[in-house]
Amino acid sequence: MDLDALVAEHAGEWHRLRILTARRSLTADEADELVTLYQRTTTHLSIIRSRTPGAPVVVELSNLVIAARAALVKDSGFGWRPLLRFFTDTLPAELYRARRWWVVTALAAMAATVAMAWYFAAHPAAVAQMSDRAEVRALVDHQFVDYYSAYQASHFGLQVWTNNAVVTAKCIAAGVLILPVFYILFQNLFNLALIGGVMADAGHTGTMLTYLAPHGLLELTCVFIGAGVGLRIGWAWIAPGLTRTRRQAAVDEARAGIGIAVGLACALAVAGFLESFVTPSGLPPLLRVGIGAAVWLLFLAYALGRGRTAAAAPRPHDEDHAAYLVPTA
Repeated sequence: MDLDALVAEHAGEWHRLRILTARRSLTADEADELVTLYQRTTTHLSIIRSRTPGAPVVVELSNLVIAARAALVKDSGFGWRPLLRFFTDTLPAELYRARRWWVVTALAAMAATVAMAWYFAAHPAAVAQMSDRAEVRALVDHQFVDYYSAYQASHFGLQVWTNNAVVTAKCIAAGVLILPVFYILFQNLFNLALIGGVMADAGHTGTMLTYLAPHGLLELTCVFIGAGVGLRIGWAWIAPGLTRTRRQAAVDEARAGIGIAVGLACALAVAGFLESFVTPSGLPPLLRVGIGAAVWLLFLAYALGRGRTAAAAPRPHDEDHAAYLVPTA
């Protein structure tokens, strides 16, 4: 290899890379150029190092590659633009791509819950085996309603938000093993079905729906999304497809799952607010249910409507690519 010829041929590229690396902000085209020159320079360095490791240019190029890599990955601090893009594009797109998993999960889980609630309502003896008559009577008379106003609203909202966020995160994290997702769902829905059966048997179905619907529509949807996304992660390494390895498929779906978990935590914060301030409020029952239904429909429009548009849009390259890679002034 003629080292002098190689240096003469590529010195201009290295100089250009040095200039781009030193800049505090780059345009979209300059960011793409920086990535390209960085990749070329690492190749040049590898070739020179394998042939003439003692050449002075090796040290120079090594320092240049380190500086260029730092420019590509360094954090410029908090920025509103990536955060806004996450909520307007990335999150709804991922929710939409996973829609088949969480819609089917929601329908199956709700069907099972209704079936269990009907069984408990039709067979009081089965309820009596798990709870004595005094506990059932107290639940029907006041405990179910009192639960939503027993604590200070702000503390109660934080408590239910934390609990629901943990349950949802567990569903996503346990998805790689698949079976734990079903156990977590059953554990939570069984209690709901038991209470529903008891309230229905006592003729208080309307009361239960009045106190459950304002927050429960959004809350349960988030849990079902977490379960569906978790199952999708588990299925990814079972059936990765023809273009991905099992590891790549699992990593891709897990990365998407982490983003969805963050978004669901925000949605569950809204559900917690509804549960602590709207559900136990003195508003008319129909208005409370209407508020919960409106918020739920807005979330579905966000996940399925906005998600469909975001998923169909081409992935950002130009200025969006630069915004992720290179800090702006």
